[in-house]
Amino acid sequence: MTAQHPGLRRYGTAAIAEAAAEIARGGIVAVPTETVYGLAADATDSRAVARIYAAKGRPSFNPLIVHVPDLAAAERIAIFDDVARALAANWWPGPLTLVLPARPDAGIAALVTAGLDTIALRVPAHRAMRALLAATGKPLAAPSANASNSISPTRAEHVAASLGERVPLIVDDGACPAGLESTIVMQGRILRPGPISSEQLGLPLAEAAGKVTAPGQLATHYAPAKPLRLDATGAEAGEWLIGFGAVEGDDTLSASGDLVEAAARLFDALHRADASKPGRIAVAPVPDAGIGAAINDRLRRAAHR
Repeated sequence: MTAQHPGLRRYGTAAIAEAAAEIARGGIVAVPTETVYGLAADATDSRAVARIYAAKGRPSFNPLIVHVPDLAAAERIAIFDDVARALAANWWPGPLTLVLPARPDAGIAALVTAGLDTIALRVPAHRAMRALLAATGKPLAAPSANASNSISPTRAEHVAASLGERVPLIVDDGACPAGLESTIVMQGRILRPGPISSEQLGLPLAEAAGKVTAPGQLATHYAPAKPLRLDATGAEAGEWLIGFGAVEGDDTLSASGDLVEAAARLFDALHRADASKPGRIAVAPVPDAGIGAAINDRLRRAAHR
């Protein structure tokens, strides 16, 4: 699939230079992070940010995460308290997003925050996104590089299959190591579980909100085209079974029951299941401990219809 996309570029100096030039023109590019592939644009350019929403078909009330190179850059955009600064010191660069009060003079396009007075910020660890941040010198808004509400992309071919030529350039640096979107924290609570667990952070999960206050909160999200059945201990007729641990299937998240491996393989397995011949998908039970909470969060929303 990727070979058919005219804008596919293997990660390297030339690819990053081309991507930075596209960003400078107000365009969008797909670039890997340690979580999933992101669809990046200059967060200070409202027309560029609008192109992200248009390419994804994303609702304009759903805010975007802004990626910056370091804490100093983040503090120019948002107001940090001691708790947020400590979290940043411990977990950045990495798969942690902090939702903080936005500075009114930060210069971030209003469409990024979807009209909220807060902003979601992350300092990524992946070499490709960090190189692009350095090359552009701009904060980059970057939700997942896929059509809204479809399965998140962990490989360049997923981006190509989902967005096609709506994205002019894809920087291919292989599979994303974490494979799940970042953990989102706001006011000492986890709004979206992710690669950094509640236990690691020492923070509780927030209760479900009645309105969108940060990215990644829609009830239906990360969804395959086919119906999805959870907690399956075996396949029913017409189902593609994704196994885990002792539950064997057509595919498996982790035969050994390794939750980190399962997280890294989750979206890749859902893409394969969606492309398979059976008309429905089933997924084996996954323990809710540690990063398992993030896996089950994505699966519940993928199954919500």
